[in-house]
Amino acid sequence: MAGVTTIGDRAERVPKQDRSRATRQRLLEAAVACLAEHGWAGSTVTVVAERAGVSRGAAQHHFPTREDLFTAAVEYVAEERSTALRALFPQGAADDRRAVISALVDLYTGPLFRAALHLWVAASNEEQLRPQVTELEARVGRETHRIAVDLLGADESRPGVRETVQGLLDMARGLGLANLLTDDAARRDRVVTQWAVLLNEALA
Repeated sequence: MAGVTTIGDRAERVPKQDRSRATRQRLLEAAVACLAEHGWAGSTVTVVAERAGVSRGAAQHHFPTREDLFTAAVEYVAEERSTALRALFPQGAADDRRAVISALVDLYTGPLFRAALHLWVAASNEEQLRPQVTELEARVGRETHRIAVDLLGADESRPGVRETVQGLLDMARGLGLANLLTDDAARRDRVVTQWAVLLNEALA
């Protein structure tokens, strides 16, 4: 009968929805990998679609423009990493601030940060891309700051605490930039240790 959805219709539709979600996720992960490896100039929709194992048409069905694809990709992985960071310390970690600082620094030394950096550079030259990336960076920055405050047990009602936490994140970003050229893990470890001392004093 017209207008009646049968059990068979529903059974057929659910797998299609699952396939659509799986395709979207493959595209997002492939976009981040391409951006991290090849930069903006070498990361076209066609290249990403080939890496994800889908057609260009399927890619454009999910993401009509190149800008949509790459901003969504970096946002997706940022959200995944934020979830993973919180999962490392489900009960909070104010008693082990060094571990929190180390985990935050790790956020800025992986392929996500490298991909985001390429996106920022592209946005500085691409008028169509800049508003999306600016909004995305502000949102990701706010979320990372909230996570840091929660995990460090920081009381931002106290003078200077908010700036101290932001300084930590700025430091972590700086270490991420340095890591693009050389993996100086030993130096990074010493910096993390010193910041743990400073934060324990500042947040006591």
